[in-house]
Amino acid sequence: MDAQLPRTPTSFGPWHPTWCSRSHFAVPPARFSRQGVANTSTFRSQNTRAAIPNLRRSSYDRGSTFNVFVGKGQLIAGMDKALVGMCVNERRFVKIPPKLAYGSEGVSGVIPPNAVLHFDVLLIDLWNPEDEVQVETYFKPEKCTRRVQVSDFVRYHYNGTFLDGTLFDSSHNRMRTYDTYVGIGWLIPGMDQGLLGMCIGEKRIITIPPFLAYGEEGDGKEIPGQASLVFDVALLDLHNPKDGITIENQLVPESCERRTQTGDFIRYHYNGTLLDGTLFDSSYSRNRTYDTYVGKGYVIAGMDEGLLGVCTGERRRIIIPPHLGYGEEGRGKIPGSAVLVFDIHVADFHNPSDSVSITVNYKPSNCSLLSKKGDYLKYHYNASLLDGTLLVSTQSLGKTYNIVLGSGQVVIGMDMGLQDMCVGERRTVVIPPHLGYGEDGVEGEVPGSAVLVFDIELLELVSGLPEGYMFVWNGEVSPNLFEEIDQNHDGEVLLEEFSEYIQAQVDSGKGKLAPGFDFEKIVKNMFTNQDRDGNGKVTVEEFKLKDQEAKEGHDEL
Repeated sequence: MDAQLPRTPTSFGPWHPTWCSRSHFAVPPARFSRQGVANTSTFRSQNTRAAIPNLRRSSYDRGSTFNVFVGKGQLIAGMDKALVGMCVNERRFVKIPPKLAYGSEGVSGVIPPNAVLHFDVLLIDLWNPEDEVQVETYFKPEKCTRRVQVSDFVRYHYNGTFLDGTLFDSSHNRMRTYDTYVGIGWLIPGMDQGLLGMCIGEKRIITIPPFLAYGEEGDGKEIPGQASLVFDVALLDLHNPKDGITIENQLVPESCERRTQTGDFIRYHYNGTLLDGTLFDSSYSRNRTYDTYVGKGYVIAGMDEGLLGVCTGERRRIIIPPHLGYGEEGRGKIPGSAVLVFDIHVADFHNPSDSVSITVNYKPSNCSLLSKKGDYLKYHYNASLLDGTLLVSTQSLGKTYNIVLGSGQVVIGMDMGLQDMCVGERRTVVIPPHLGYGEDGVEGEVPGSAVLVFDIELLELVSGLPEGYMFVWNGEVSPNLFEEIDQNHDGEVLLEEFSEYIQAQVDSGKGKLAPGFDFEKIVKNMFTNQDRDGNGKVTVEEFKLKDQEAKEGHDEL
């Protein structure tokens, strides 16, 4: 009967992988030549069934794979030969004659003498003690400015599978990156090795033999003993605890007369992204700059540092490691331990101690009459922000801007900027927000906390009256002033009589009203000051000239 059995094991399979990167070799030639011994592969089978008449054994029944070195005498001779050349996920039916199995003696109580054995084998894992970590990069960014080194902290996504493709873990399923230090023992040794040299955005397959993973015992949960592991890794983030911020200047204006210092107040636009390019915030989307003090702790430490030394109009990239950003906890859309990238554009900045800055661009040779408080001025201006954004222009409106200097008709900074100016002079006036429109600005016109730039040309100047006066005489004052005003001689002056008299004095050149104010409002104010009892009539007892007043403060005759 033995003569009818095959002399070698017969193997034939219902399925063989179309792609087989590695097979069993009883004695790998290269390894044999280096060490001089048959250092053979380890076999791990999930589906191993041995069958003889009326007898069946299965690794399924034990709930664990069969793990063994091939070609080292740990198996019956027929199985040692039959497993050679198999690929992971290959399935073979193996028929082994008795002389290559348990022979004429069999195994007492289990395998009868001269039994032909049938095995249904599915190979699910394969490794060799001389194996190393295998790294296959299938995507690498064109720009790779930094690679993972020992002691770096990384954030990455991964899918973890066995060699047969079975998924055992995935950071994607948890919707959270795996965050860890590299090369200091926080990871299995194979992963520590496999992550070295990666770039941000790189994707690689890391295959780890069990002795560089969880070894003979597995992890006690999902990973069995002696399992090779395959990690599909995408690196999202990388920094070192010793890192400071990184600044990349993208655009620096040719003219940069002033740079930010600690204590300055700055307005800037920004896009905030993670290292992999994911946008987490943008001031542009809110259509409003981010406004803050520099170096005072109002922003994260890395941004406080990164905003120092910038010019108005400058664009720069500030890369901030997590220990100078939002740390291990993160914030909102920013994950924990994330490196942050801010692309900023500086709109303007100032210091709370700043005053108005005046630059004279042109002054006429004849410049003897200078503007002062109370003068009536007519001027053209272009108003813009520090970054050059035009807000309004009187020329485009087709009319001058007319004010009484120092009367509160313009912002304080403009009142200051128009002082001591002569007709025909042109100057640039820079006004910090605390002397302009403040933190609130003007809705739809001037942003809050904005520095304003006015290019001004003074066109006309009408000298004002002494401070506190709304009307003055150009000559001697009549000693019978009340009687002249009281046209009907009834001993009482009404508003109409008072207004007609003042108008007549101005028309004749005998008197002068404060320029730039509404005639009726001035006259009514003067009359009200004379009408002490408020009955709408001024009597001779109530009527007094300015220099007759014991108490200053009335704008009157």
